[in-house]
Amino acid sequence: MKLTHRCEYALLALIMLARRPENEVTSAEQIALQQQIPKRFLHQILALLRQAKLVRASKGQRGGYALAKPANEISIAEVVRLFDGPIAPSKAASKHFYEASPIEREGKVLELLGEIRQVTAEILEHRTIADVA
Repeated sequence: MKLTHRCEYALLALIMLARRPENEVTSAEQIALQQQIPKRFLHQILALLRQAKLVRASKGQRGGYALAKPANEISIAEVVRLFDGPIAPSKAASKHFYEASPIEREGKVLELLGEIRQVTAEILEHRTIADVA
């Protein structure tokens, strides 16, 4: 597993929103400026976070974004999977994104990759945005 910039930016945006008082909205411009995220990129990220019901948006002059649910209910794994897909080092070892792979011919290697996925997923599923905010 390797995080893309898109996933890292999403985590940064969520962390910033988690640090705000509950229900306080923050503009995309504020997020982009404070977290050093390119604005056009951020708008795409916020749209996906909104579709996933992780953030909510309000329109208007005082509009912006806020978390759609408490930060302690948003796991890091949920965000990683949303933006980067499988947590496993190979899709053949993935629980949620399985795809056949040549490595399956070597059962012990596949077992090792499954163990790596299990440990990594367990850590990321039990850590939330609140834990890192």
